[in-house]
Amino acid sequence: MTKHILAALSLAVLFGVAAQGQAPPPPKSPFQKLAEPWPDAEQMRQRKAAAEALRLFGAEDPVAFTLTADFKTINKDRDPKSKKQYPAELTIAGGAAAIPVKLNARGHVRRMSRTCDNVPLKIEFPDDKLEGTIFDGQDGLKLVVQCRNAGAFEQFLLREYLVYRVMNLITPQSFRARLARVSYVDPAGKPLGERYGMLLEDDSDVAKRMAGRTVELPRVLFKDLHAETLDAMMLFEYMIGSTDFSIYALHNVVFVQKPDRSLFSVPYDFDMAGLVSATYAIPDKRLPISSVKERLYRGPCRTQEQLDAALTTFRAQKDRVLALPDSIPDLSKGSVNDAKNYLEDFYDAIKDPKDVKRLFVDGCKQTPTM
Repeated sequence: MTKHILAALSLAVLFGVAAQGQAPPPPKSPFQKLAEPWPDAEQMRQRKAAAEALRLFGAEDPVAFTLTADFKTINKDRDPKSKKQYPAELTIAGGAAAIPVKLNARGHVRRMSRTCDNVPLKIEFPDDKLEGTIFDGQDGLKLVVQCRNAGAFEQFLLREYLVYRVMNLITPQSFRARLARVSYVDPAGKPLGERYGMLLEDDSDVAKRMAGRTVELPRVLFKDLHAETLDAMMLFEYMIGSTDFSIYALHNVVFVQKPDRSLFSVPYDFDMAGLVSATYAIPDKRLPISSVKERLYRGPCRTQEQLDAALTTFRAQKDRVLALPDSIPDLSKGSVNDAKNYLEDFYDAIKDPKDVKRLFVDGCKQTPTM
């Protein structure tokens, strides 16, 4: 762990011992969580088992539900700093009473009106209304919505769901996702349409499955992270054609810390990936690519042996990865073919050790982070 993290940890400990009657402590540091005590081994085991057993992510068929809320107002909430919550009701198909929930808009690019008509949502559940339902055990979930109502945008959402499924095959240290068929209704009971959505596993449940906890650490370097997990993440981002992430700026990456203080990176939010190919997706102008379909390796420099070890799982899962597009509900024939071809290109690129050396060993940039 680098000196700047250790220094911040020391400050965090000091902030936590303010005596009663003194002035309030300084604002909570993002590093302060590093000083918090850990549950004992049995508690960690129970947390892991409970997260793994969550009913919502125990199946792959789309879950159907209705959301009733003032979506006209919600879809005007475009300020990325806004955390305003809106009352809503969620009714599970075939269920009994509606569940009172709260919604808030979230996100950055997809929250912009020039990108999407419909803002991404966060659903906050009540503590006492979920027992026996598919949402039992959930506190809050991100809902990826269909950005616009045009058919192409349904395909973009389904392709992004495919990305999560691919990553689940590569490593269990990844977000689980569940497709949903969401019916939207306004407060007067007027139907606003039914569209696909995607529910994402909560960050804390990902961490519990990994026997760790989430931490927010800016300015992280490659050397601060668990090497094998970082390598798998960087090769996966290359595989799907994603460059819209940063471990230094903590953008589209969650960090999970384990009791031994090791730090793991878990990526999410893949709508800007080449495998998805959304019409609004463009790479950062500072990168040496002109299209998200172009792949760019942004990971640390490794030896040929280290990369071969990291690619072992990718190669072992090739048949299952290439079979996934056919399993995604309502993914069009064109999307299936495009996805398979794009994934095949990756596997062609890692087939020959000379190509692996050229792309990832000789082609890497000697930078401490990204």
